[in-house]
Amino acid sequence: VLFYCTSVGVLNESESELNQCFWCFSGQMTKLLFMEKDLVSSLKNYIRAEEHKLEQIKKWADRLDVLSSGATQDPEGFLGHPVNAFKLIKRLNTEWRELERLVLRNMSGAFISNLTIQRKNFPNDDDQTGAAKAMMRLQDTYQLDTNIISTGELPGSSSVASLTVDDCYDLGKVAYSEADYYHTELWMVQALKQLDQGETSNLVDTITVLDYLIDSTYQQGELERELNFTKRLLELDPTDQQVNWEMKDIEYELFNRKKVEATEEAEGRQRRKSRGRPDDDLFHMRKYEQLCRGEGIRMTPRRQSRLFCRYYDNNRHPRYVIGPVRQEDEWDHPRIVRYHNIVSDKEMEKVKELAKPRLHRSEVVGEETVHFRISQSAFLRAYEDPVVDKINQRIEDITGLDITTADDLQVANYGIGGQYEPHLDFRQKDEPEEFEELGSGNRIATWLLYMSDVPAGGATVFTEVGAAVQPIKGTAVFWYNLFPSGEGDYRTEHAACPVLVGSKWVSNKWIRERGQEFRRHCGLQETD
Repeated sequence: VLFYCTSVGVLNESESELNQCFWCFSGQMTKLLFMEKDLVSSLKNYIRAEEHKLEQIKKWADRLDVLSSGATQDPEGFLGHPVNAFKLIKRLNTEWRELERLVLRNMSGAFISNLTIQRKNFPNDDDQTGAAKAMMRLQDTYQLDTNIISTGELPGSSSVASLTVDDCYDLGKVAYSEADYYHTELWMVQALKQLDQGETSNLVDTITVLDYLIDSTYQQGELERELNFTKRLLELDPTDQQVNWEMKDIEYELFNRKKVEATEEAEGRQRRKSRGRPDDDLFHMRKYEQLCRGEGIRMTPRRQSRLFCRYYDNNRHPRYVIGPVRQEDEWDHPRIVRYHNIVSDKEMEKVKELAKPRLHRSEVVGEETVHFRISQSAFLRAYEDPVVDKINQRIEDITGLDITTADDLQVANYGIGGQYEPHLDFRQKDEPEEFEELGSGNRIATWLLYMSDVPAGGATVFTEVGAAVQPIKGTAVFWYNLFPSGEGDYRTEHAACPVLVGSKWVSNKWIRERGQEFRRHCGLQETD
């Protein structure tokens, strides 16, 4: 009996990461959403209280308006009646004081108190900067146009959420504050475009946007674009002498640059714009981003024809003889397999429930802050809940490896732009022997379980072999990080692509060398 096989690929994103935006994870963002809902409810209560107060004042004013209008027609006749005279004195002595107290009554107390309490949990400037950087990370990785992001028509998204001109301007300002003039220009151009289309803003005007564009293009050395933006600024105020002088300076500098280039071309020494071979880090990042976009996947039809799907019982393991699991080959070298429907929805929800209160961002490794990981994670021990113990036992039964020395089950959540840049799970020889104290050895293998589907982005890519696979909820993948000889397999370098739409939940288990002596035979060859 055959079962459905997914497209060929590879995955893993282990460990957790630091995000400059603490709230940019689904677990935390959900809290913010409900907190804002509570504040809106509190605000509406305040509005109703103010409306009730104003209604009382209005009724009082209307009643006195009718009374005073009639009385002033014949003041002497009106006041000649002792009752009217008494009531006038009473109103001015008593009722107007009561009205004063009503007008001065503060109806905002409950709302302000709630707001003050909740404000402690509000995102701060660093969170907003982190969220803006996440947007730009998605923009670069998936080569998204600013207009696509601004209109909210992202691939894989079922809903539309647009950016206002103020939002675009704020993104540009964040980039400018980080000396990222490339993204400053992109987002300020988008803000200018939306202003030109008639969108209004109470915070920013065309002149301010053009000032940012002129400086950002100057910082990039793009004289022609700087000149165009300066001319646009001069059109708004032709009498501005400072802008006139700046435009003449740019024209003069641009003239000299073109003159030099023409001379060099005539002499046969035209400079070619060549970036040269990028350094290793940049080269890796480019490969990583290409794979995230589905480009550069290196799987030939012939190799793919050797990948199969099968029912797997791990050499007739008692738990799987009758009900074998569905195993799929994801990659050949290194061998990576995926197990389908390996956990139930109920089990995954329980794992998330256990992890959510403890989710935290990993901030320090040694003395350095980690900036290449953007997720939140928590570790779960087997004794904490029967579900965790069952999952651990399932991993041992399917892989055939001893998990008594394995790391605790790690749960990670990737939110806005959540990613994990290329890395290896095993400890390399030139790194500190952090595993010696544990007595459990290096990370011989990795088990990764996807606990959510991701509408767009979030693929796991192996940069050395050129493979990528989209996350599928309820499936797990497994591979060895070490050769049978104990040497590290550098082909297992992998990364988690930024989440473009949705939220990504994974859990992983790192299995250690100790305890595997009679379960995985040693060998001298560095081979699969």
